[in-house]
Amino acid sequence: MPDRERLTPLFIFQFCVVVVVILAVVFRPGQWSLARWVGLAIAIPAAVLLFTARWQLGPSFSVTPQARALVTHGVYSRIRNPIYVFSALMLLGVLIALQYRYAFLLLALLIPIQMVRAHQESKILEATFGDEYRKYRMGTWF
Repeated sequence: MPDRERLTPLFIFQFCVVVVVILAVVFRPGQWSLARWVGLAIAIPAAVLLFTARWQLGPSFSVTPQARALVTHGVYSRIRNPIYVFSALMLLGVLIALQYRYAFLLLALLIPIQMVRAHQESKILEATFGDEYRKYRMGTWF
């Protein structure tokens, strides 16, 4: 698949938002505390893996649950929903780095929402791909 099909305006926008958030943490005034280092040590690899998964998903990415193709390569060979996993980890890292305790409520809301979405996607993929999806699901995590 040509790279231009993967490099959509939405992909570019999402990438820019993540870069801006990480740069805001890096260039935030103040001393570099242990929390800032730990947060960035979680957020940066999570962001890289998030966009690796997003790139590998390619045109199968959608905002609403759809079954365009069963992507089982790359990060998807181990994790069924890597975008959810790594976006939550990235947010966790950013929140640790910024030390906004009450912002962790956002993460507490995000995780159940992502779990519901993952379940909805799973039902659609199982209905579309049947045994192929069930076999894939058995060999992967979340």
